[in-house]
Amino acid sequence: MSTYVYGITAGSHPSLPDGVGGVGEPPSEVRILKEGELAAVVSDAPEGLRPKRRELLAHQNVLSAVGEAGCVLPMRFGSVAPDDEAVTAVLAERAEHYRERLGALDGRVEYNIKANHVEEAVLHHVMAEHPEIRALAESNRKSGGGSYEDKIRLGEMVAAAVKGKEAEDATTLERALEPAADAVSVGPESTGWLANVSFLVGRDSAEEFLAAVERVRTEMPHLEVRVNGPLPPYSFVEPGPSEPAGSAAGGGDTGVG
Repeated sequence: MSTYVYGITAGSHPSLPDGVGGVGEPPSEVRILKEGELAAVVSDAPEGLRPKRRELLAHQNVLSAVGEAGCVLPMRFGSVAPDDEAVTAVLAERAEHYRERLGALDGRVEYNIKANHVEEAVLHHVMAEHPEIRALAESNRKSGGGSYEDKIRLGEMVAAAVKGKEAEDATTLERALEPAADAVSVGPESTGWLANVSFLVGRDSAEEFLAAVERVRTEMPHLEVRVNGPLPPYSFVEPGPSEPAGSAAGGGDTGVG
């Protein structure tokens, strides 16, 4: 049977808490595979596993339980190896990398921030910041709506201005939160959001980071800002020893919450 991998810890990491169940129905038994100074948290991989909410939560609950006792490098949902021997082989092969990451991420969690425009509010900003758009809109209004060509032109101007505002606000948001984090990972474009950014934050600095988020909400009320976290540092597992701990790693989302 193939092996499902939840995360990687130091070999000295405390044993699993009692009663932790993994993915699958019924929940699979979670166990530890050790190789040198490292260990992998695994279970048997159920057949036909799908990213349903129950399974995503099971994956995250295992990582949360393990993470309470120390640093764990979380694997993405659906990480499966052919067997236990393949897992321990990877631990041996990438031992230096995983030891470096465990040190860099110890005592840190991830907050994923997504943001989007409040439509009516951003249109007000666009009108205020672009006199040429404001003038054309007023001209169209006075002429009973304007010609077809003028309506198309106005729509194109507004769309371009909103797109530019999205890029500007995404940069402003990231710069406002970056000082309160140890590292930043810009995630892939996410439908419906102008920003999708993960921040690596020390557990003892979480209140400071969340206070910075609230300041952004106050100073940029035309943004809808969603916070997901604290999470295991999914987006910061991959930078290797040759890169600084604060380098970006291509952030992502857990699919839960």
